[in-house]
Amino acid sequence: MALTGIEIFKLLPKTNCKECGDPTCLAFAMKLAAGKAELTACPHVSEETKAKLSEASAPPIMPVTIGVGDRVLKVGGETVMFRHEKRFENPPGFAILISDSMDDAEVDRRLGKFKQLEYERIGLTLRPDLIAVKCDSGDKAKFEAVVGKVKQGSDGGIILMSDNADIMAAGLAACADRKPLLYAATEENREKMAELAKANSCPLAVKAADLEKLAGLTTKLTGAGVKEMVIDSGSRTLRQAFEDQVVIRSSALAKKFRPLGFPTIVFPGEMTDDPMKEAVIASVFVAKYGAIIVLSDFYGESLFPLLVERLNVYTDPQRPLATKEGIYEIGKPDENSPVLITSNFSLTYFIVSGEIETSRVPSYLLVKDTEGLSVMTAWAAGKFVADALAPFVKKCGIADKVKHHKLIIPGYAAAESGGLEEELEGWEIQVGPREGSHIPAYLKAWKA
Repeated sequence: MALTGIEIFKLLPKTNCKECGDPTCLAFAMKLAAGKAELTACPHVSEETKAKLSEASAPPIMPVTIGVGDRVLKVGGETVMFRHEKRFENPPGFAILISDSMDDAEVDRRLGKFKQLEYERIGLTLRPDLIAVKCDSGDKAKFEAVVGKVKQGSDGGIILMSDNADIMAAGLAACADRKPLLYAATEENREKMAELAKANSCPLAVKAADLEKLAGLTTKLTGAGVKEMVIDSGSRTLRQAFEDQVVIRSSALAKKFRPLGFPTIVFPGEMTDDPMKEAVIASVFVAKYGAIIVLSDFYGESLFPLLVERLNVYTDPQRPLATKEGIYEIGKPDENSPVLITSNFSLTYFIVSGEIETSRVPSYLLVKDTEGLSVMTAWAAGKFVADALAPFVKKCGIADKVKHHKLIIPGYAAAESGGLEEELEGWEIQVGPREGSHIPAYLKAWKA
């Protein structure tokens, strides 16, 4: 039985150090009891206490790790039904499907898509995460060969798909060191699949015909010592699969029902033959509550919107979306190109960079870290003022890229022009437009 907040508090070190992010140990204990915090956030808790609190501190949706190294994917660990309650913790992983019945050219094409379809957005790299290798041939050697080809041709995470434990073992022989997800354990093969998962320290996907049978199966596997699981309710229609996702999440969070407290895997490609409809279905599960989304193929025109949706849904609503600080080159600027500066609030960056592109005047755009605040708000908060901007301009290296040393600041920060000229010796501070829509005309006149 889960412990109460007071019972948890009695086991904590009671230092009130605030390093967990809460003002007191009691507040932290209450969050643990409610499933809205993880025990790992406390740096002073003893190993003995960790053991005692393992059940009480575990998030309602158990975290699962797939893969190794830089491309490791963590799913689950969720604590809320709705993002505005706190935040969603771990974004879902997108997987492309490769069958061992495909010829080498098709396998190479899909591996190429997996590597090539990645996008830069506000300083982040958006890309898919996993490759699902499915055994359709029933041939152990053929499956192992395709898995080996996928391993050599990609650094992404791997999902091995077969309900035959012997075939699964063959696939594992080719990639066990990459910690793949094994899909899937069923009532018929659960013992052999559980042994494979435990022996190779791999997460195990679990599939059943309905939620009741799924809960029974995860209970048996938990008793057998399997800790990391991903669950598939077996539904292959949008309506039923959507309903299952909501029931699984609400059962785990609201009712603390551990047998369904695991991240889920969904297959939009098994719900339609239309690639665009598949993308729409996938978008539903990004929002409600798929942890791994396996697509029949990748298409740039549908994958990019899904990646952006994932970014938006899984951005912490309590923190503004921010662009990475630095120098952004727009349109291949040279030593004579104008230099503008703005804040790192993502919307500000997109507006300013978009207007610079519209002007067709190659330019340097300096983005100052203002903790995600807009220019006006950052200026009012003392984060976009001369004392903060000048050190950034000096250190960022822009002085080595241009010979004119003229800096264009936003019109809303015009009051900082005098202070910047004092702080930036040898620089001429120019006040640009207050509105982004006026930037193209201003840059064309500046260039002339």
